[in-house]
Amino acid sequence: MGILASAKPVVVVCTRDRDRARGFYRDTLGLTLRREDDQAVVLEAGNTAIHIAAVPDFTPHGHTMLGFVVADVEGTVRALAGKGVAFLLFPGFPHDEMGVLSLPGGKGRVAWFPDPDGNILSITDAE
Repeated sequence: MGILASAKPVVVVCTRDRDRARGFYRDTLGLTLRREDDQAVVLEAGNTAIHIAAVPDFTPHGHTMLGFVVADVEGTVRALAGKGVAFLLFPGFPHDEMGVLSLPGGKGRVAWFPDPDGNILSITDAE
């Protein structure tokens, strides 16, 4: 077994505005708030801790930095859109009217959306 194969992962999400990020991840996405201290807001999705850390000069990357595997992509897109989440469309990809992309070979579906800092998140039924 590899050195970290049995370790529990922790995701760190950077933000310029901790209060705004806390509200988005907790209230809009519905993640469970576990604790908050001087270093981070700690939420949980599944069994994975997500630490929201304030980084004043943070610049988001132009790629997916956090994804969520869900049972119903379309239902999740509808629920998030109902909370004001806008889904991203990437040129050259055949998204449907909801912004969902079917992966080649029937390997799943995926949709992308930004958090308030511009971090790109995804929801998918593919693992």
